[in-house]
Amino acid sequence: MPEVFQYEFMNRAIIGAVLVGATAPAFGVYLVLRRLSLIADTLSHVALAGVAIALLTKTFTSVVALAATTAAAVSIEELRMRRLLPGDAALAVFLYGSLAVAVVLISIADGFNSTLFSYLFGSILTVTETDLWWMASLAVVIVVFMLLFSSELAQITFDPDLAKINGVRVHLLNLGLAVLTGATITVSMRVVGVLLVGALIVIPVLVSLRVTKGLTRTVITSSIVGVQVAVVGMLIAYYTDVAPGGSVVLTAISLLAIVEIGAFAKRMTSRSVHDQVIANHTHAHDSHAHGAVVDSDFEHDEHSHR
Repeated sequence: MPEVFQYEFMNRAIIGAVLVGATAPAFGVYLVLRRLSLIADTLSHVALAGVAIALLTKTFTSVVALAATTAAAVSIEELRMRRLLPGDAALAVFLYGSLAVAVVLISIADGFNSTLFSYLFGSILTVTETDLWWMASLAVVIVVFMLLFSSELAQITFDPDLAKINGVRVHLLNLGLAVLTGATITVSMRVVGVLLVGALIVIPVLVSLRVTKGLTRTVITSSIVGVQVAVVGMLIAYYTDVAPGGSVVLTAISLLAIVEIGAFAKRMTSRSVHDQVIANHTHAHDSHAHGAVVDSDFEHDEHSHR
């Protein structure tokens, strides 16, 4: 057995990476396709403010962060649906407002410390069994939610107006997605960090959109890619002694770059083959036309000779 699996803290970190990597991109598909990727970044800053409040008041960090992200998710969705603020404006207000709150509270608490850094960028050593139970419970909730409302989620993703006409509760489903996003950020901050977990929600989805077709396949592929980059990132973080959040995100971005390069090379190859086929067809057509002209001239000369 490899050395890395002989340590209990590393086993907990890898299990946590698998749970987060499988669940975060799964519902991230619906956010990316609806161009709501920024909500993950916004709620991560809200979670940071919740962490700062918890550290300053010496209360349970996960509970405070979850309450903060849930309240923010509901507020953003209400503002957006009631058209009190444009969607991007509502996200910007909460993003910068929560970041300001976090900065003020951190300065009151005499600046950054190792505990805060572990929440910001993740830490292999701080993942506990309680965190794993939270992650596993959230994974079950996400799976049940997506199975129960798979058809409705597909409808609101591609045509929310038609979904509303069909009787789909668009507002409630949007609230559910927003709350799940906030909950995922909260339980994932030990592994990936609050500032980087949004990337794990979005980047595996971008990879899967390049290599698969169909909504169900995209969701499954996103989860598989999420697990792969999370585990590989964790292993790299262990052997290089770097922050796991940064390692996981850089691994995901590297995979995205490879996929994009492969897609570009495939397009160029297909275009080259297509151009070659057109050139061959044009050459064959010209040769045929030239042969027809020669035959016509020959017949004309023979007729004149007669």
